[in-house]
Amino acid sequence: MNKTRSTEDTQCAGEKAGKILLVGFGPGGKDQMTFRARAAIEEADVVIGYTTYIKLVQDLLEGKEIIRKGMTEEIDRCVEAYESAKQGKVVALISSGDVGVYGMAGPTYEVLFQHGWTPDSDIKVEVVTGATALNACASLVGAPLTHDFCSISLSDLLTPWPTIRKRIDAVGVADFVIALYNPKSGRRTQQIVEAQRILLMHRHPKTPVAIVKSAYRRRQDIQMTTLDEMADKEIGMLTTVIIGNSSSYVKEGLLITPRGYANKYDDLSGDAKDGEKAGRSLSMGLDGWHGCVRRWLEAGNHQPWEKIAAHFNAPVGDILEAVSGVNEDEAAGAYDAVRVDAHLETIIQCLPTWGKLRAVIRSPAGAVSECLLTGNQCEMKGDWLNVVTDTFHVHINWANVHHAYLAKRSETSMGAHFVNEAGDMVFRVLLVKEGDAFHPDAMAAFKKTWQELS
Repeated sequence: MNKTRSTEDTQCAGEKAGKILLVGFGPGGKDQMTFRARAAIEEADVVIGYTTYIKLVQDLLEGKEIIRKGMTEEIDRCVEAYESAKQGKVVALISSGDVGVYGMAGPTYEVLFQHGWTPDSDIKVEVVTGATALNACASLVGAPLTHDFCSISLSDLLTPWPTIRKRIDAVGVADFVIALYNPKSGRRTQQIVEAQRILLMHRHPKTPVAIVKSAYRRRQDIQMTTLDEMADKEIGMLTTVIIGNSSSYVKEGLLITPRGYANKYDDLSGDAKDGEKAGRSLSMGLDGWHGCVRRWLEAGNHQPWEKIAAHFNAPVGDILEAVSGVNEDEAAGAYDAVRVDAHLETIIQCLPTWGKLRAVIRSPAGAVSECLLTGNQCEMKGDWLNVVTDTFHVHINWANVHHAYLAKRSETSMGAHFVNEAGDMVFRVLLVKEGDAFHPDAMAAFKKTWQELS
């Protein structure tokens, strides 16, 4: 790596200021290169890039100083660009795709900042965008990115595998269309297999997948397959893997992800369906989603609160909030709830009148504990709720409680639920039945609390 100097002593008298052009030239074909990318390379005195990138733009390099670098010499490229720019040269540091997407823009700025550069320095920097592999590959297989999508690199050379794994799991749950960059190499062969295993926990095995190698280049190759067979296909470092979401489908050899117009318009005719309006949120928007929960419960789905939350992949607080919004025109079956945020401590004071209780406590780490107690074994002390029995002693940080709900499920379940800002349960107390029914005095006390606080 070359020695460098601070920007203060880079300019000699009469020396022109240099420039660094960070150029993304697209997938490689000249037809996919932007006018600005071509002009930036033509403007440059020096062109720096990975050997393969240099070959892809060879016809634009006549008369220029060329600096070729290997696959693992990214930082060297950045330093070379900086050193050349200090000499007053115009430097094009090139990347395929978009230079800011898994490209050289990020490390270049890091090197510049490390040497004291700022946007006001004599050396000017321009980022020239280009079509990234994700866009190029998508254009060859149909329209897989029409709805929400993300990209994940499976290379663990610079990112720890546990971090990559966490991201794969998260987007699998969230039903994103996924583009996998750097899916496999001669050394890294199991990452794609592990990614497939994680996604199969959340996606149907027949989820459509497009595997594109060298998009718009001489050895371009396209394979259409499914998630359960994806890892068995030919995949390498020049491959991008696009995995559909739950709505994606293949028709006439094209991978399509619907934008959602069919949810709003009859037969895509432009005429809105009943209850929908052009330019307005779907009836399943935020308010409509709560109505969906209530209609599902009204249809006879009789389950504990946590199982309802799991069905909708939502925190239990969201389900309680949905039920608390019941109005005269819309019921929620056997479920009822009322939010009583202003009476958190009052509820604790009422607990002794509710008889024997089953307490459920969730730690910040997610561990859940249960115990039987009476209300007089719960005591507020400052910002803490102390729950003390002969066999159980726990302190609950009351600052973590943001919402409280009184809730009941017909004559099956009655109690108070305390949730955090995200809607996750912190503490819950439920009345305990004596035989097949609640004690009349306990049920009467609970209903009295409901009437006084709601």
